[in-house]
Amino acid sequence: MIGSLQTGVSGLQQFQEDLQVIGNNIANVNTVGYKSASMDFEDQLSQSLVNDSNPMQIGEGVTSGAINSDFSQGTTNTTGGPTDLAINGKGFFVVKDSSSGASYVSRDGEFNLDSNGYMITANGLRVQGYTGSGTSTIGDLQINSAAAITALNDTTTPAPTLTTFSINASGQINATLSDGTSGVIGQVVLQNFTNPLGLTKQGDNLYSYTAAAGPLATPAAANSGALGQIQAGALESSNVDLAGQMAGLISAQRAFEANAKIITTSDEILQDLVNLKR
Repeated sequence: MIGSLQTGVSGLQQFQEDLQVIGNNIANVNTVGYKSASMDFEDQLSQSLVNDSNPMQIGEGVTSGAINSDFSQGTTNTTGGPTDLAINGKGFFVVKDSSSGASYVSRDGEFNLDSNGYMITANGLRVQGYTGSGTSTIGDLQINSAAAITALNDTTTPAPTLTTFSINASGQINATLSDGTSGVIGQVVLQNFTNPLGLTKQGDNLYSYTAAAGPLATPAAANSGALGQIQAGALESSNVDLAGQMAGLISAQRAFEANAKIITTSDEILQDLVNLKR
């Protein structure tokens, strides 16, 4: 009976975690670039009663094997924002904390320009890419008059101003100055991994690199190699299947209740055993 109590408790613990995973998916159904997670279960080490050619074993419960993210493509929604970027295909945006120097990757392309023209995330991390025109130097992407004048080597006096800019499928930032000069002033780069499941979630739609994600290659231009294309004026929505999550929620709830019943039934039998001595 003690064994069945422990088995029931292990079920309660693991299905409580499963409910947390499902609840987090449902909570992030509208989070830009969010990737749905799922929990895998494994049986615990069994107790062997007889060790012969056909061993008799009793399981001792369940444990969590893994919690994996689904990195499949989410739906792309048009926003019209010039700095809103969606990745159609593989890859992650690279962003950097200018204070600590730490770099992260993200599928969330909801970017803005700060007062200095740097392309940033909602939390102020700077988007990384090739800076200038035709360079391979990766740094903080900046879109303003000064950056455009420098990249395009415009020596007009008085200095022109930035009038418009756009970002193409390869991540190139094309700018036009008030004197008619135009050209590429930077390019968004993407980072890919052989095993994205090895990335660690850091909150704020960010992931950090771990060795489990595979060898860390140098970030490259979008729409090159195996990297996806960039769609400007759009955002990738969460890939959470709400109907599937609700079905999983009901299943996990029933499993939790069943394991609770194992505990109450074992308790009733133990109580009967205690009463035998009366």
